[in-house]
Amino acid sequence: MPSAYAESDEAAIRAERAASNAAIAAHDADAFASFFEPDYIITYGSGAKELNRPQEMESIHQMFRDRPDVLYVRTPDKIELSSALPLAMEQGTWVGTWTDANGPIEYRGSYAAGWRKTDGPNGPKWKIHSELFVTLSCEGADCR
Repeated sequence: MPSAYAESDEAAIRAERAASNAAIAAHDADAFASFFEPDYIITYGSGAKELNRPQEMESIHQMFRDRPDVLYVRTPDKIELSSALPLAMEQGTWVGTWTDANGPIEYRGSYAAGWRKTDGPNGPKWKIHSELFVTLSCEGADCR
């Protein structure tokens, strides 16, 4: 049975994920990037990689410029807390939607995110240090 500490950490990570989803919905790139550690790395659903936070920041700004109706929602299915280090693993599903030249498009897949508990100005806070997304399906005329 999880301890109260583990339950509160899991709840904190779920709250951070919900807030990051809200930042995407608001197209607030700076708020979205605030969930990343400085050494954050990502592998996109297409297999392309961004190896650092500044590259990902530019990618996010470009995505919001190019796709005014873009929305990504990541839904955690499982959060596993490390008993050895201040780390956690989140696993779940994601959906990305927007409108391309030929109409609506929807990508879906699975993801894993590595979280690290760090010291912040208001106490410890969970931040994402790495994410891996895998595209599993696409619907729409512009699917590749």
